[in-house]
Amino acid sequence: MRTYLPLLVAIVLEVIATSALQASQQFTRPWPTLLMALGYLGAFFFLSLALRGIPVGIAYAIWSGLGIVLISAVGWVVFGQKLDLPAVIGLSLILAGVLVVNLFSSSARH
Repeated sequence: MRTYLPLLVAIVLEVIATSALQASQQFTRPWPTLLMALGYLGAFFFLSLALRGIPVGIAYAIWSGLGIVLISAVGWVVFGQKLDLPAVIGLSLILAGVLVVNLFSSSARH
């Protein structure tokens, strides 16, 4: 779990940064723009820490998969963006893929 903690922090920071990107309104609002820049900087820093113990392909699969699912949830809850049934099914398949990699792949084990 210690190996995955920096990856989890990286994912949370990336979701915050992407939410701030939406709120920045194409960089016209300074505070969300600053939050976005700091969030991405922190996200990549913590991703680099996670890569000490997680193979890059596995880390990126988890990063992108969970990031997509979480930012879609934020878009729905915070920004009122709609998710239709095909979107929910697709997001569920992404989440299932992340679970399969982590639970069954020997590549994810250290």
